[in-house]
Amino acid sequence: MLSLAITAGLFILPANVQAAKGDHGVDWSIYQGTNGKFGYAHDKFAISQIGGTTTGWNLYDQWTYPTQVQYAIAQSKRAHTYIWWQNVTTQAQADHVLGYFLPKVQTPKDSIIALDVESGMQNTQVIAYAIQRIKDAGYTPMVYGYKNYLLAHTDLSYLAKLCQLWLAEYPDYSVTPHPNYNYFPSFDNIGIFQFTSTYVTGGLDGNVDLTGITDSGYKGGQAEKPKTQTPAVKAGIVANDTPKKDISVGYTVKVNFSAKNYATGQVIPGFVKGQPHKVLQISGKKVLLDGIYSWLNKNDVEILATNSASGDVTLQSTNSWTDNLGDTWHKEEGMFTTSTAINLRWGARTSSAKIATLPTGSVVKYDAWSRHDGYVWLRQPRADGYGYLVCRDSQGNAFGMFK
Repeated sequence: MLSLAITAGLFILPANVQAAKGDHGVDWSIYQGTNGKFGYAHDKFAISQIGGTTTGWNLYDQWTYPTQVQYAIAQSKRAHTYIWWQNVTTQAQADHVLGYFLPKVQTPKDSIIALDVESGMQNTQVIAYAIQRIKDAGYTPMVYGYKNYLLAHTDLSYLAKLCQLWLAEYPDYSVTPHPNYNYFPSFDNIGIFQFTSTYVTGGLDGNVDLTGITDSGYKGGQAEKPKTQTPAVKAGIVANDTPKKDISVGYTVKVNFSAKNYATGQVIPGFVKGQPHKVLQISGKKVLLDGIYSWLNKNDVEILATNSASGDVTLQSTNSWTDNLGDTWHKEEGMFTTSTAINLRWGARTSSAKIATLPTGSVVKYDAWSRHDGYVWLRQPRADGYGYLVCRDSQGNAFGMFK
């Protein structure tokens, strides 16, 4: 989510208290990659972006959404959903956006669907209409944003009567593992407080559940007991229920935050923990992981995906097609700003002829993406055809910023 203004406020806890009060969690977009990223072992929930709109009419999917939901469930975390909501000012636009995204939601019924209201023009009555549509679809609506923006662009008191709010306020941009309630954005009916965008080094949004709302959609607040199942939830449960003794070559696992030493005795560095890796070999109770090419004890890893649920959960869309090379493309309009020099090519292969080398800071307008041959590729419309460039590697690491 966008950087937020820094202001102070008084801390007042909402009156509604449930089992998950005080639980910490994170929120994700495409920047956290295929598997998402947790900050600490005690995190209990993740709220993942399914996509959104910047004009009220153009729509974009986040290709990372279904696998992020799957991997959250695989780690016994509660998964929820949010939609980027910018310049949606008419009921027709709200119907257009929700009619597209509600059928694609991969989190359980009754789980949170938050509207990310932090940019552009807004209409309070249209937001209220969307809140009711989310309720009617069987989910728990929330409105996300920072207080000053919401007060300036909406009747926030009215919206707070319709659903719980998810408000953000940061004292600074230092690494902040715990909330600083001296900067709490006091208001009525706040369910979640996003207290930092630097939960860990490198950046990650940190949140605290103030009312138990993140239990919504889960029986007893347990991620392995969703009220309903979707393909992503089912795949996550398969991984969660698979005993570690059954780990096989090809499984995707993560190194536990609690792990201390490799099987060979060396200390495991912090940056390795929480990251996904494919299992390359099995030797008794040890596994060899790709990327780090090190042996770990099975007890020090957690299964994210099995061979039968290997992270291939995808959003089904009529805006997808397969080209003559067998690559599947997905329609999505956006802007990509490079953070390193990247080759622009006439085809979506590293062997394709080069059009130019784009310097750091180049802004590319794209209309589709494809994941193949170890990269995520973007397609750039040009007067003389299309250009293609890589934007992510196989681990989900981005070579720039999306908008």
